[in-house]
Amino acid sequence: MKATGALAGRERKAPGPEPVILFVIAKQIFAIAADDVQEIRSTDSLAGGANEIGQAQVAKVRHTILRNRRTYYVVNGAVHFGLLATRPSLVLILRQRRVAVLVDRIERMAEIPVVHDLPRAFAGTERHWYRGLAYIDNRVIPVVDPAGFLTGEELGHLDRASAPPAVEQAESPVRQ
Repeated sequence: MKATGALAGRERKAPGPEPVILFVIAKQIFAIAADDVQEIRSTDSLAGGANEIGQAQVAKVRHTILRNRRTYYVVNGAVHFGLLATRPSLVLILRQRRVAVLVDRIERMAEIPVVHDLPRAFAGTERHWYRGLAYIDNRVIPVVDPAGFLTGEELGHLDRASAPPAVEQAESPVRQ
C-alpha cells in the first residue's frame, strides 16, 4: 500500500516486514518492535515481586521488579504518555533496557512494512517517545522507541533513589 499525504516521502524501509506488538493504554493503540520485548507478564504474577521505591523525581515510576537477577524500573504507560489513568493488567519487560512498561492489554501481533518519520507536528518530548508512525488496518499507529521511556537523567534519579543507603563506617581510634 502506497503512503499518501503527510506520511508520503518520509519513510524508512526495513529489510522486510517488521513484527510488532500492538498494545493498548487508555484506549490508545501503540506498536513496539517484537524484538524490543523480552517478555509479557500479568501484573498479578508480579504483585509479590514488585518493590516500591520512594522518590518523587520521576512520577511515572513507583516500583521496581527483579527478573533474572536484573532490576527493571516499572513505567506507568498512562502517566508516561499523558493519558487517563487506567488499571493496567500487563507489563512489557523490555530487552536491552532496564524498563518494564505497564499496559492495559495486548491487541495483537502485526507486521509493518515501513516506519514513517514523525511529522513536524510532533515537536516536544514526544519526539523521543516514538520511532515513527505505522499504517495498520487503515489506522495510523505510533511506533514506540524503547529508549524513550526513561531518559538518562531519569535513570540517574531512579538509581540514586533505589540504591541502598550507604553504611557509615565507625571511626576506629588511631593508635600512635
